[in-house]
Amino acid sequence: MPLTNTHVHIPPNFSAFATVQEAIAAAKSQNVRVLGVSNFYDQHVYALVRDLTEGSGVLMEYGVEVIAVVPDLEASGIRINDPANPGRMYLTGKGIDPFRPLTPRAAETAQKIRSGNDARARLMVEKVVSCFAEAGFETGLDADQITSQVAERAQVPVEWVSLQERHIAQAFQEALEQVPPDQRNAILTRVYGSSPQADVSDPVAVQAEIRSRLLKAGTPGFVPEVPLSFDDAYAYILDMGGIPCYPIMADGCDPACPFEESPAELSQELLKRGIHAAELIPNRNHRDVVDTYVRALTGAGLIVMAGTENNTHNNLSLVPTCVDGELSPYSKTAFYEGTCVVMAHVERSLRGDCGNHMDRRLGGRMDEGTSTRGGQ
Repeated sequence: MPLTNTHVHIPPNFSAFATVQEAIAAAKSQNVRVLGVSNFYDQHVYALVRDLTEGSGVLMEYGVEVIAVVPDLEASGIRINDPANPGRMYLTGKGIDPFRPLTPRAAETAQKIRSGNDARARLMVEKVVSCFAEAGFETGLDADQITSQVAERAQVPVEWVSLQERHIAQAFQEALEQVPPDQRNAILTRVYGSSPQADVSDPVAVQAEIRSRLLKAGTPGFVPEVPLSFDDAYAYILDMGGIPCYPIMADGCDPACPFEESPAELSQELLKRGIHAAELIPNRNHRDVVDTYVRALTGAGLIVMAGTENNTHNNLSLVPTCVDGELSPYSKTAFYEGTCVVMAHVERSLRGDCGNHMDRRLGGRMDEGTSTRGGQ
């Protein structure tokens, strides 16, 4: 059965890979036949991906990831698939066409996503610069400089970069490399107000601690995200020609998010909201948990897929596996079949069918979005 992975982040998103070329080479070397990219904020890099994968043997599935707020769940304080923010839903779009002209509505939403994140990132950088300055360490950093560093590493234009928290944390960790380890420890102690828990000689650990202690809710550098409404996020994915898909945390957080606690109830909640596809990141889940969710979702008529994210500097394989071993044959087959359905949708869309077969397969609310795509 061909190996598939439908959720990976590539540069200039924060990624385990330094460049797009490195990500594609990894997919080829690991025999991943379908690679799905689900970048946040900006998809300009997909044109480069298309050029580099031409004739490579790796079939690309283009996607998008957005953050939405679900008003009824936010009002009830229900955690969905963001453990720290009740009412926030991460939503992905599978099988988008990033090369088609954007509708006016999609263009407006894309601009809102990008400008909102860029403004947030700039303010976070300013706040963290102040934290270090008050601790007696001048980093010399600003958002433009960090953006340039990210673009240079990824070998892409600056205009393609929209900073994420991980980019910011990495920039400050690297600024600390200017001084010896004992001084780094003293600086971070003053910045945090208590001793750092991470080994100051471990770059990845320091980055993670800077992010958790300076950029998350309740910390000095935190700036609230600017999420889309669920309806706007859903419409944006349809306008991009994609299939709305729900990423499941499952036992990737403890305690589990209440929205996901019951796989059967989750399936019905997703269907009620017009979501007919879901995905897991099995490397953060146990095998029996993955199987439980996959059986409930497929039993309710949803398609399911699997990815690895690769959004940290940990060198994880692109082949989805569970924390306690390989996927079961049942889940592996379900993930492969789900990917096939998405790629059939892509193929029909490219032939001008606008994915109508896929829309009929999924039914419900997607039919409403399809009518707006039919004339494109």
